[in-house]
Amino acid sequence: MDVYSNLKEGEKGAWVSIIAYIFCAALKIGIALYASSEALMADGLNNSTDVVASVAVLIGLRIARKPPDQDHPYGHFRAETISSLIASFIMLFVGIQVVTDAVSSLFHTRESAPDMLAGWTALATSVLMVFVYRYNRDLAKKTNSQAVKAAAADNRSDALVSVGTFVGIAGAQFQMFWLDPLAAFVVGLIILKTAWDIFREATHRLTDGFDQTHLEDLRATIGDIAGVSEISDIKARYHGSSVLVDVVIHVDPDLNVVQSHTITEKIEARMRKVHKINTVHIHIEPDQSIAER
Repeated sequence: MDVYSNLKEGEKGAWVSIIAYIFCAALKIGIALYASSEALMADGLNNSTDVVASVAVLIGLRIARKPPDQDHPYGHFRAETISSLIASFIMLFVGIQVVTDAVSSLFHTRESAPDMLAGWTALATSVLMVFVYRYNRDLAKKTNSQAVKAAAADNRSDALVSVGTFVGIAGAQFQMFWLDPLAAFVVGLIILKTAWDIFREATHRLTDGFDQTHLEDLRATIGDIAGVSEISDIKARYHGSSVLVDVVIHVDPDLNVVQSHTITEKIEARMRKVHKINTVHIHIEPDQSIAER
């Protein structure tokens, strides 16, 4: 399956998330108003931002599928990463609002607990999000899509948030009224943490950051190819969910063009098989140590 097919397949995960979040947001906000639960309201607002964030991911995947053109000779793959960055800003805004409201509510004494219907609603939607998480997790592995992987991580955190909401509402039934706004506060912190993780990953990729340990794994794979005597330089960067590698290898100077080219083909084949990397730019240099022997 090529990168464009993976992007198209990844859109299914975005649509599943959008539908699930719309349902959960509408249900939670409606029940929260009826049951007077601040924690469930915060959880519902979290899901409403997830709808917008998932739409942003969907748009990013759609744009990333556009073929290269005159202005984008390398394609539009980074649109996928930009959409994740936009989603992080949306989540950050709502997270701050939820935390601010929760802190304010902690200093106001409540005289009654929220209806337990709010708690059961949170628990039921948590189970739903577990299934959505498992679907997107498996889809991310199948398509190697970072956007779908991020969506799966968000699905998992949302399931945990709803469990926390249930605990807060259940505790309030035993006259611990502070648990409901406290649960809302924790929900806000989880939203902020998720937003920060997505922001950090997106900005790291957009600034051509790459994990050094992974780079050394790539170096080791290329270094094991027969005919490669030395690797003097290797760089890698993300282009959407794809990885681009630039490497300078040294070979026996007595090899002819065809023999040298065969080595590059072996490198490309090994990188596709081991690391699922389809784009490797290889520069060949003569190994002077061999020439001097």
